[in-house]
Amino acid sequence: MTPDFLIAGLVWYVVFLLSTTCHEAGHAWAAKLGGDLTAFHGGQVSLDPIPHIRREPFGMVVFPILSYVMGGWMMGWASAPYDPTWSERYPRRAAWMSLAGPGANFSLAVVAAVMIHIGLMVGAFQYPSSINFTHVIEAAQPGVATGAAMFVSLLFSLNLLLGTFNLIPVPPLDGFGVIGIILPEDAARALQRFAHSMGSFSMIGLLLAWKVFDPIFEPFFSLALKALYPGQEYGG
Repeated sequence: MTPDFLIAGLVWYVVFLLSTTCHEAGHAWAAKLGGDLTAFHGGQVSLDPIPHIRREPFGMVVFPILSYVMGGWMMGWASAPYDPTWSERYPRRAAWMSLAGPGANFSLAVVAAVMIHIGLMVGAFQYPSSINFTHVIEAAQPGVATGAAMFVSLLFSLNLLLGTFNLIPVPPLDGFGVIGIILPEDAARALQRFAHSMGSFSMIGLLLAWKVFDPIFEPFFSLALKALYPGQEYGG
């Protein structure tokens, strides 16, 4: 492993940790606002990654590092606990809890976009000749700005990916619960019951989501690039 690979892995992990922590903290905070203190008592209403790592050490530490070392791409997961009884009693509140996680990811993508434009304005960044997932902006000069460019590129791309993937409306993803926002309350309650009954069958939903994700994400990422760089020839 080269030093560049290790440095890039460190940047990947920092962005992954920030993104997953904010996602789960969003769920936990929304649940607390809705009256479910389960995640609050578990310490998940926090931007401190330690309580989230303690809950999912394999998904937040071991698997991300393994996936990067083996494939150069970091994958993992985290979770925030909630009370199923509460979610069935207040299905609309549970639906907003589901939306809060992806909402946190899209908010981080907006923060990254602002940082990109600030970097362009102060001359630390320049428009890239081409764009990919880890290279949305580039440094104007070698040095610290190179790491900063990779950081904001990953912050932008990874949070778009996490927000989009989690909004696919199949259980156990957040998008399935979000449907309850637009349903009558009884239907939203039935939706919650169905999600809770999935159990091991939820793996089918994950496999289906992976199958349909690329055709969904690619045009969305292109649209996001057009919004990020209006008038530039990116994302077409």
